[in-house]
Amino acid sequence: MTEDEKNAGVGETRRVRVVLVDDHRMFRTGVQAEIGETGRTGVEVVGEAADVDQAVTVITATRPEVVLLDVHLPGGGGVEVLRRCAPLMAAAENPVRFLALSVSDAAEDVIGVIRGGARGYVTKTITGTDLVDSVFRVQDGDAVFSPRLAGFVLDAFASTDAPPVDEDLDRLTQREREVLRLIARGYAYKEIAKQLFISVKTVESHVSAVLRKLQLSNRHELTRWATARRLV
Repeated sequence: MTEDEKNAGVGETRRVRVVLVDDHRMFRTGVQAEIGETGRTGVEVVGEAADVDQAVTVITATRPEVVLLDVHLPGGGGVEVLRRCAPLMAAAENPVRFLALSVSDAAEDVIGVIRGGARGYVTKTITGTDLVDSVFRVQDGDAVFSPRLAGFVLDAFASTDAPPVDEDLDRLTQREREVLRLIARGYAYKEIAKQLFISVKTVESHVSAVLRKLQLSNRHELTRWATARRLV
């Protein structure tokens, strides 16, 4: 290798240390298998967490370059992780950067984590190759979004008006909002269960809770309610 090649970094393999934060163990296992073969991808998974408290503990202990963060987590969600890790993101040297990785493509979820400090947002339909590329881009400080999601952020930050508070929507948990949106899009309970990695019985429980909180009688009323608020 010539001196010029050495100076250019030719022959060197880039590495990035990553923490996976998702409340579904099977999903974390799948991501680990897809991108965590360090010799091939350059990604080293240094920790995992399933809820907010675990996430903050693991991230603080390992100080990864990038955190793959689910939006909906027990203990307050991805936004709470971002809030509690704000000093790590603001560090002058070796800041921890966050990339949201979620099944949700809802505007309020995207905008919420970006306002919280995440550098990007990709959905779980992303391929392993594209996810690895996104991780390295976030490590470099770039902003990364799945197609069409960037528009949500541009629209939100272009507006000088704060979004109106929807008290009815605020009564719902993040998971209930996910189920609400999928029901309104016409998904069957089994399809929702598969997409969210939960049981059909859990889906039924969430639907019952949503109907009760919104004082609606059936999924048809629920669909009209969600459509009127442009949640679909």
